[in-house]
Amino acid sequence: MEDITRVERILEKIVESGKLWDIGMTLLSLAITVVAGLIIIKIVLTLTRKALGRSRLDAVLYKFVINAVKTVGVIVLITMCLGILGVQMSTIIAVVGAAGAAVALALKDSLANIAGGIMIIITQPFSRDDYIDVNDVSGKVKDIDLFLTTLCTYDNKTITIPNGVINTSILVNHSKEGIRRVDCQFCIGYDSDIALAKELMHGICEKSPMILAEPEPNIGISAQGESAITMNMFAWCATDDYWTVKDYMEDEVKRLFDENDIRTPSQWVNVRIDDRRGRDEHHDDEKM
Repeated sequence: MEDITRVERILEKIVESGKLWDIGMTLLSLAITVVAGLIIIKIVLTLTRKALGRSRLDAVLYKFVINAVKTVGVIVLITMCLGILGVQMSTIIAVVGAAGAAVALALKDSLANIAGGIMIIITQPFSRDDYIDVNDVSGKVKDIDLFLTTLCTYDNKTITIPNGVINTSILVNHSKEGIRRVDCQFCIGYDSDIALAKELMHGICEKSPMILAEPEPNIGISAQGESAITMNMFAWCATDDYWTVKDYMEDEVKRLFDENDIRTPSQWVNVRIDDRRGRDEHHDDEKM
């Protein structure tokens, strides 16, 4: 009973002092700010999506931009709510500054990934479905997030690479240009008809509609080894047809070379067995 009486006295003092009204108004202002803030964030995100839809920015970067805008909006809303609750702006700035320094030290790699993502947006070194190499990793670009870039390999594996790694690594984009050169090399014997081999290769390039006439194919001898001549067959095609053209060239050269008796020489190894030790032992046995 004494506890209930004490609570009633505290409530009476709050009512008499007018603090209950202040608390109520503060909570009402806080609720209105939260609701209004969420609505404004939603409107800003909708406008951002529309602006991105009209821009020339690659679609793979949309999610990154949307997440960045959403994060900034939430931070601003939290700061406003703290101000309504009576927290001084100078205090907020001091706390955020101190926390920012601590977070920057603890999450320097994550911040580097965010900075790398921003640089990807600015420089646009690749687009969705581009086939890229980063260090020793290769795959098609599937998605770019705030921290990571996701690749999908040809054998359907998913690879995630931190944006900071991409930003500081040598990146090879195989899909940036509209055409690519398909490089093939074939070995033939010294007794093979080189002129016929070149003629067959040129015919293969002229027969396929996927192989471009300009730039024209480059076919010739690139090296003369101990047992074989190495011939280059370089042809240009649309980037999307690269692997199809490469398989076609390899298959057709093998088929036509076999039909025209142009052989790839096999490696021969001559092995000589020295039997002198056995003969010496047999000769010693006869003496005994």
